[in-house]
Amino acid sequence: MGRRSDHSREELEALILTTGQALMSEAGFERFSAREVAKRIGYSVGTVMHLFGSVDQLVMAINSRTFMLWADWLERHLAGTQGPARIEALVRGYFDFAAAHPNLWAAIYAHRLPDGMPMPEALATQRTALIEIVVREIAAILPAEARPQAGRLARSLVATVHGHCSFALNGSFALLGEEAPLELALARVSEILRANGASPS
Repeated sequence: MGRRSDHSREELEALILTTGQALMSEAGFERFSAREVAKRIGYSVGTVMHLFGSVDQLVMAINSRTFMLWADWLERHLAGTQGPARIEALVRGYFDFAAAHPNLWAAIYAHRLPDGMPMPEALATQRTALIEIVVREIAAILPAEARPQAGRLARSLVATVHGHCSFALNGSFALLGEEAPLELALARVSEILRANGASPS
């Protein structure tokens, strides 16, 4: 029987998200279950669905929470780093987060919203925190005339780093005989930034 009077709505939502993120980290997206979340917190799965509407909306909220965790991770990697070395810290922070939280990282890219299901504005805002860090750091090293393109450049560079990181974690680079995927990613980012007038190192 659920402990229906133990928590306020806000407390229960936070408990579900904390427990759900822990389960996602432990089990991964493919084995994630709202029923297991409910079991772990001592409530019925109906209570969880009442608060979040569907499993997709719950996973969407958990993934948005992971984006916030990731943004905080990057900011800590940047702390104390000065000048162009901050770009290297971002790339290393991306790889380090994915390696430390592989299931949370993978769930972000594994989950697809059903057609017609919009992302709530609050969750979308949480997700933008990560790219805003990258845009900020890239804009800081671009010449003034190139700064209006910082957003597009940031998104392209994130995709480049993601590809290298994904190949590193899934073993594809090892099969290709590549032993230093992080260094490859750093080199590609540096080349692209220099081509756009920046001095990344």
